[in-house]
Amino acid sequence: MLLEKVLLHREFPIENGKALQFIYSSKQSKTQGGLIAGTTTTNVFRNPQFKKAMEAMQSQCCSPDEVIFGPDSHQSLYCHLLCGLIFRQEIQFISSTFSHSIVHGFRTFEQVWEELCVDIREGELTSRITFPSVRSAMAKLLKPNPQLADLIREKCLGMNNWYGLVRELFPNAKYIYGIMTGSMEPYLKKLRHYAGDLPLLSADYGSSEGWIGANVNPIVPPESATYVVLPNIGYFEFIPLKENVEEHVQGEVSNSFLSTEPEPVGLTEVKVGEEYEIIITSFAGLYRYRLGDVVKVTGFHNLSPELKFVRRRNLMLTINIDKNTETDLQLAVEAASKLNAEEKLEVLDFSSHVDLSTDPGHYVIFWEINGEVGDEVLKECCNCLDRSFVDAGYVSSRKVNAIGPLELRIVQKGTFQNILDHYVGLGAALSQFKTPRCVGPRNMEVLQILCDNVVKSYFSTAF
Repeated sequence: MLLEKVLLHREFPIENGKALQFIYSSKQSKTQGGLIAGTTTTNVFRNPQFKKAMEAMQSQCCSPDEVIFGPDSHQSLYCHLLCGLIFRQEIQFISSTFSHSIVHGFRTFEQVWEELCVDIREGELTSRITFPSVRSAMAKLLKPNPQLADLIREKCLGMNNWYGLVRELFPNAKYIYGIMTGSMEPYLKKLRHYAGDLPLLSADYGSSEGWIGANVNPIVPPESATYVVLPNIGYFEFIPLKENVEEHVQGEVSNSFLSTEPEPVGLTEVKVGEEYEIIITSFAGLYRYRLGDVVKVTGFHNLSPELKFVRRRNLMLTINIDKNTETDLQLAVEAASKLNAEEKLEVLDFSSHVDLSTDPGHYVIFWEINGEVGDEVLKECCNCLDRSFVDAGYVSSRKVNAIGPLELRIVQKGTFQNILDHYVGLGAALSQFKTPRCVGPRNMEVLQILCDNVVKSYFSTAF
């Protein structure tokens, strides 16, 4: 993280100020052996050295610890926004672990900004914040400030569909920072809408299992971000992603077919332009652990490979001989959602499911949209989704009806918020939440939330 900050400060020097950080600490528990267990970010935030390090790097969070460690993420988010407004002139940058949390934060601002203005005007916290420790900490910061309340109200009423919201609220902010690659890319359009001309910087490449690479060119667009492997972090190996015979065999597996997965190669043996799955052996005790991340080697920085994150290997839509990845799903949704552009409507979030209860099985895509869309437009969106899966196995299977027509299901607004609440209720940290892009049979509770909230359904006629 220190290297990361040095590179950022070189491109965007900041003065002694504060940061609006949408960070949250989830619950910690103890194992039977007495070890403390929790998410990576929770352990980081609770480390006594974390706050000192942030102060040393002039990145002190504008919110007090009681807000970060608050037991309710909804209340913590409200207080994060309130603290940001109180210190609006001092905010140097906005960040969170994932871009989803930043988008979620400002979508929430759209709903509660008037209540925030009342708090600032009167100098008294809303009754929606119920935890005494949080209320006590906020009372030390919140004083009556009618001038600030009027200014925020004027800016909110003067904006066109909230474009440039971040720049208007925080005039001295220099950038927005977080993980913006992989499953976070679908949120970039909305994040750019909020950011206006403020740069978006993609964070370094890390995981719960360990740090992997540094973004040594933070000023490039997030879609083009690459990461130089940090060889002192652990021992890295790479599995070349050639076709695996086992992955093509459906149903009965013939004894004449054996796995042909290639042997892993070392850090200096990877080839530019090739895709690999990463294996890590770490100082924390992981031995040859498969991360499940697929990366592409784009070059070398000195002697260390430079990687571009491609996708998660285990996320796959497949019924017959078709193989569609998270990237394929994302591209299909992007293509189909453009049909809503004329009506200025957007896909707020999406997921998918392989429905094998029908014969033949078919893909189901769930969309949450931010308004009413006519049936004819949504029918065409459904057809576009179906046509956008260009995998040869999928197209040929659709043409002979080995895979049924794709189904687009529209869910009511707030459905993906319910999914987020479900995961947070299980102990996940809000700042680490990732929308599940493919919901399988092992995740029946999430699938039930999606299915229970369907308001419209359309079947493709593209084939």
